[in-house]
Amino acid sequence: MLNAPGFETDSANMNHATVPSQEYLRNSVLTATPEQLHLMLYDGAIRFAERGREALRAKDREACLNALERAQLLVIELSNGVRREINPELVDRMLALYNFAWRRLVDANIHQDEQALDEALRILQHQRETWVLLMEKLQKELGGQKPPTPPDDRAGGDKSRSSFVAEG
Repeated sequence: MLNAPGFETDSANMNHATVPSQEYLRNSVLTATPEQLHLMLYDGAIRFAERGREALRAKDREACLNALERAQLLVIELSNGVRREINPELVDRMLALYNFAWRRLVDANIHQDEQALDEALRILQHQRETWVLLMEKLQKELGGQKPPTPPDDRAGGDKSRSSFVAEG
């Protein structure tokens, strides 16, 4: 998974005392289902895109750059989380949406373009809403049981969670 500055959760960081909100976030990520982690990525991307919009309106280029860059990284992480072997046609459509949202975030960042940012936000918000509906439907179908977790297919059988945490 992606290791970006400010997003690491390595064992050295976990050994020293942390801010309670960071510890809560870390525990939330470590105990979340894959579906919940996906939702957290949407939430983070939306939150940072909205911060970018606020900074754009305030003409704070540095804050805008930082927020939109983090939103871009989260969209990349969403793209990295799809499994093409499950349904290639659907995954290709999803990747096209993620790619478009990422490009619009980049355009918004480079050109300070609020319209591009709004387009990316609309896609992310719609995808988040769809994801929540899918999670609710799955929960109903399973009668309140947790869905089975697919085996981890990363090399070496490492079952650790992503080191990419949407802090902030």
